[in-house]
Formats: sequence, structure tokens, C-alpha cells
Amino acid sequence: MNRTTPTRQEGQEWPALPLDGWRDTYATLHMWMQVVGKICLALTPLSNHFWNMTFRVASRGLVTPPMTIGDGRLMTMTFDFVSHELVVECSDGGMQRVAMRPRTVADFYRAVMDVLTSLDVHVRIWTMPVEIPDPVRFEEDTVHGSYDPVAANAFWRVLATVTPVFERFRGRFIGKSSPVHFFWGSCDLAVTRFSGRRAPERPGADAMTREAYSHEVISHGFWPGSGPVQEPAFYAYAAPEPDGFKTAAVSPAAAYYHGELSEFILPYDAVRNSASPADDLMSFLDTTYAAAAALAKWNRADLERG
Repeated sequence: MNRTTPTRQEGQEWPALPLDGWRDTYATLHMWMQVVGKICLALTPLSNHFWNMTFRVASRGLVTPPMTIGDGRLMTMTFDFVSHELVVECSDGGMQRVAMRPRTVADFYRAVMDVLTSLDVHVRIWTMPVEIPDPVRFEEDTVHGSYDPVAANAFWRVLATVTPVFERFRGRFIGKSSPVHFFWGSCDLAVTRFSGRRAPERPGADAMTREAYSHEVISHGFWPGSGPVQEPAFYAYAAPEPDGFKTAAVSPAAAYYHGELSEFILPYDAVRNSASPADDLMSFLDTTYAAAAALAKWNRADLERG
């Protein structure tokens, strides 16, 4: 892999992102993003389905929504994958940077909290990571400390390449839908459509799950791979899942239903290496949505543009 960090995408080539090539960096970056995500959660008012705490894909990386930090000030935090810094900016002109380099989660956490203190931002967060097995508190995590800038930049460029396709897909729906946003807990880029109907209660679900799935959804997204899918992939699922969805005919041909995850999977490399990556991805989004919406008897005439 070329060790010079590219600063722009050339032509229509979709970046490669083999999981084995950046697994340690991915694990470390995931924890760094959770540090910032927990700060965002603490400093923003709750919105439906916890959309207040998600990141957005930006021109140089991933950025938080504006956070209120008292006295009328606002703050954003940006993972800049071009200069490889976490950039903390306040509306009064204050700005600090935290270098993104090989450093432990504990060191990164201390550096971020010190920067916030220097900007007169005072916040307490729950330092236990979420949505991962065997979590270790941020201040105690000296195991994860890898950072490959080339791989991290490739990860962001994948998100930047995929986002316009997701945005076009989102624009075809006039019902309630989420932004195209990045969940730092599960480390995935997602866009979700809603039928407008309440969903059945999930017995034993935690508060976050109850809120996330309070209404019927059809969701699509991308994540770098983990658990039973050890490669970057797109996904599509319906909750609750209608009868017949798992055997629905979808495209492109590389898409398949994953029984353990209860969702359709489309390997990223199958899209990246196709003759028309954007067209193949849009076909996956359209056909999985159409199958789920028809089987779940959504009122599509009122929910879809044109």
C-alpha cells in the first residue's frame, strides 16, 4: 500500500479497504470515535432514535453536530483524515487539535479531555465503550494504539464515495427518513426509512434499542466488517422483518441473505470491482427496499416521490 496519504479521489475508482489490512487501526479508531461520540451524546439534546449523537461525512472526515457548551457557545469536533487530527472548534474562535497518530485509547482520551478543559468546556461522560465484546474503559485501554494514516484516509474516502449514492436514494423518499449519518457505536454509515407505523414492542430490549426500533423501518448502510462478516459490506434489513423477505429476489447477483444477521449483505468489493459501482449499489438499495416495503404492505404511494 502506498504510504503517501492521498488527498483526493481520482476518477471514479472506489477505494480498497481490506479488513485484514487495517484491523488494528480500525479497532483503535473505533474507540477514539466512541470517546468523541460520548461527548456529543452528553452535550446535545436527545432527538428521535438518538440521531442527535451521530456524525456526518464531511469534506475532510467525520464531524459531530454542533454541541452547546454554555454561554451561547457552540462546538464541533472533526476527525480530519487528511491532516490526521481531531479538530475541536468553538464558536468564540477557540480551536485546538489532537494528533491522530499511534497512541493508546487512554492517551487519546486524556488528550481530548485536556483540550476541552483548555477551551473551558466541562463535560462528564460514561467511559465504557458500547456495542463491542469485552469493553475496557477509555482511561484504562492501553491495548488499542495503532493508527495507519493511509488506511484511515481510505476508510473516510469510502464513506465519501458511498454517501452521494445514499443521499440520492434518500431523496426519492418523502416519508420520514433519517439523515445519511454515521453511528460511532456500531461504526456504520446508515440511512433509514420509516413507514409511519408503530412497531411491536421488543420484550427485554434496552432503552436504546426500544427507541431505535419504536417504529417500522427499512434500513441500509455500510460498515467495514466485523463478527460473522469479515469484509467491508453494504447491508439492508427490515424491522420487523416481513414474511418472505429472506427469500426475496434482489440485485445485484452478489447480494445474499445472511441468516445469522437477518439482513441482506452485498460485499463492498463486489461493488467496487463492478463495471458500474454506483449503479450496482443503487440497485441493491432499491430492490431490497422494494421487496421489504411490498411484503410489509407500506403505503408506498404516499411515501415515495413520483
